[in-house]
Amino acid sequence: MPIVRVEKLYKVFGRRPAEAVRRLETGIDRKELDRGVTAAVIDASFTVERGEIFVVMGLSGSGKSTLLRTLNGLLPATSGRVLVDEQDLTALSPAQVRELRQQRMSMVFQHFALFPHRTVAENVAYGLSVQGAPRERQLSRTAEALELVGLAGWEDRLPGELSGGMRQRVGLARALAADTEILLMDEAFSALDPLIRKEMQDQLLILQRQLGKTIVFITHDLNEAMRLGDRIAMMRDGRIVQVATAQEMLTAPADEYVTKFVRDVDRTRVLTAATVMEPAGVSFTTDTSPAQARETMLGHELTGALVTDGGKFAGSVTRSAVSAAAERGDATLAAAVDREAARTTPETPVADLFGVSASAPAPVAVVDGDGALLGMVTQQSLLRSLSIPEKAEEEVDAHA
Repeated sequence: MPIVRVEKLYKVFGRRPAEAVRRLETGIDRKELDRGVTAAVIDASFTVERGEIFVVMGLSGSGKSTLLRTLNGLLPATSGRVLVDEQDLTALSPAQVRELRQQRMSMVFQHFALFPHRTVAENVAYGLSVQGAPRERQLSRTAEALELVGLAGWEDRLPGELSGGMRQRVGLARALAADTEILLMDEAFSALDPLIRKEMQDQLLILQRQLGKTIVFITHDLNEAMRLGDRIAMMRDGRIVQVATAQEMLTAPADEYVTKFVRDVDRTRVLTAATVMEPAGVSFTTDTSPAQARETMLGHELTGALVTDGGKFAGSVTRSAVSAAAERGDATLAAAVDREAARTTPETPVADLFGVSASAPAPVAVVDGDGALLGMVTQQSLLRSLSIPEKAEEEVDAHA
């Protein structure tokens, strides 16, 4: 069951918002609304699974930050529902919303939102003090959080004494110290220099592996979205146009807009062996006779093939090695198998496979943690991964 579920959510600013929602439901564009009326979020529906990083991606004005603020009640929804563990946030009183926000959600802001007159430790403990946590728990959780983000020893410094990256670590530590299950991060790294930004992304991924929080992360940077997100919601003009994994968004973009957006992404850093692999096709077992294997390879014009043993990947054979085994009169392929043949895991980025594939006499085997053969990566499949889908290309060209 998802931890967050959003159903047909609208957020409209200005006069007569309910009337604006009714007009939007008929299909009009938000630009057709009355002057002074702004539809920031239109008919948004999605789920966030427990323990995932869910990224909301979009350009300025797409509605992503407004959407985030409706998730914790900082902005009340005009229409629709936001459910947190099936509790409808939109049906709660203001006091109940504040309690849910304090107990279940923490937020990390783009511009740090630290108290300049309070020390690092006091800033980190702030959420706990609002919750009414005992002083002893505030101290212990603050120390743990600062240790997690690499700021142990900086407890007594003021924010003005810290770099931008360190201040954002304080903001992250404050969210972690509150020990809420859900973290909302609004352009949290956007104000940082590129190098510090990369370090903070690394830090977040490490913390996520350690803590397993549910994170909703807002960004306008597609590379950041694809690096961090388990799934990505792409927004345009207040609407969600696609929710998908980074790999799905590259290989099956929902429309022309998404296609253009992802066109310049370094696909080799996002796509993985699991994305581009093919079925193992013609393969053999170590018990296959060399004569039979040679005939099969000649018939399919193969220079190399994969071999399994007891359901596990054993290695590969070349046609020359198979022919030599047949000439010797070997009963099986066992002696002809290259046991050190190239293999990889499903998670390996495509960028890391080009060199391996170029030097391998057979396809690169994709194996799981138990050594079972899942599929293979060929030079042809790697080259195909560099191009955008043909259908999406046609749609873009048609609208050019």
